[in-house]
Parts: sequence; structure tokens; C-alpha cells
Amino acid sequence: MPKAFKHWKVQPHGALTEVDEGILTVAGELRMPVGSFPRRMVVVRLPDARLLIWSAIALDKAAMDKIEAYGHPAFLVVPNELHRLDARVWKERYPQMKVVAPAGARTKVAEVVLVDTTTPDFADADVSFVTVPGTDQRDSALVVRRPAGTTLVLNDIVANIRDAHGISGWFFRLFGFAGDGPRVPGIVKRKLVADTDALRVQLLRWSELPDLRRILVSHGDTIETNASGALREVAQSL
Repeated sequence: MPKAFKHWKVQPHGALTEVDEGILTVAGELRMPVGSFPRRMVVVRLPDARLLIWSAIALDKAAMDKIEAYGHPAFLVVPNELHRLDARVWKERYPQMKVVAPAGARTKVAEVVLVDTTTPDFADADVSFVTVPGTDQRDSALVVRRPAGTTLVLNDIVANIRDAHGISGWFFRLFGFAGDGPRVPGIVKRKLVADTDALRVQLLRWSELPDLRRILVSHGDTIETNASGALREVAQSL
């Protein structure tokens, strides 16, 4: 894994898009030796215009201005130890932010930025932080409820890279991040999943979330068509 950035380093990224009331997302690219790896940041607006930043990415000025117009960053969620690249620079830019990480990743994340809590209270009954069962408390997720439906935000346990091509695409497929549908990457199964049965049960529970509209994954396309069915298929594949 690349070392955490010490300076605000903007890498290629798309536009911030509002996918539901109070939910922004942006897809970026992380330059790798064999190409660029897709990654995603999510911004959730909480009461009192507080913002929850999930899997932070350093963005350009226009995008950062849009975020600051949306609210004031209050929580910095580092969903696992592999997603800490931009955590330090975000904390330096917004020192008032409380840093959140799952308990099993706390020590590694703390090598980059002090972790304030592993059990955050967002003071918002419609936003829940979940430490993912079956991962030795090393990965996390968010459940965000809105009048139009529920958004599930996942990190590394499900990937959905569809447009993989070239040498980098070959690597993404080799490690299980890319294919013809959502999947638990093979390397994630080996490195992150400690209890397959527990993870399967959790995926099935999420598939039963009332009015599940979409799944935002850290690596790949948003799942908006039959999100519940996609979770069931992923669970059955374990």
C-alpha cells in the first residue's frame, strides 16, 4: 500500500454528485505502477450542517469549495487501514474533525492520524456506522436512510469494477476487483475476511434493508439496479 500522503495531493477525479438528499459522492483514481485504481469518497450531511467524510480523497479547489458550501466537515471516517492515504491531510485541513475507524484497524490508522473513536455517535438516527462482521473488526460500512430510500456504503468487501481494460484491468480481474458484476475480491477474502459465514449473514441482512435504493462501493460503479438481489448473489458466492 502506498504511504499516506503528507501534502494535499490532488489526483484525477470526477465531479461531486448528489445521489440523494444530503449524500454526495465522487469517484477518483489512485495512480498505481500498472495504471490507475478507482476509488470513491462519500459525503453525508448530518443535522446542523455537519458533514461525515467517508474514505477521504484530496480534491481540487472547486470540489472542496462545493463541500464547504454543503456543510462543515465534522467526522472523518477511515473505513479500514488501507484507506488512510488522505486521512492526515484532511485532518490537518480540518483539525476539528473527529476521526473514526473500526476497532480492528485502529492501531494501523493511528500510525497516520489519531483515532478519536471506534463507536461514533453522529447524533443522527438515520446514519449508522457498522463494523462489518467476519472481518475481525477491520472493515466498516454506513447505512444512510433518506425519505427516498436507503443507501448502503461499503468499503472493500464488495467491488464492482466493470470497465477494466489493458494491463491494469488484467490485474484488477486477477485480484478479483473487476468482472461482470459485484463481487468480494479474492484478495479481500484472503486478507480481510476471517469468518465467511458471518460476512454472508451480514450481506443477507443488508439485502433485507427496507427500500434499499443503492450501494456505494469504494472501488467500482454504484449498484442501483436490484441492490438487494446483488447482495444476495454476493453472499451466495462466498
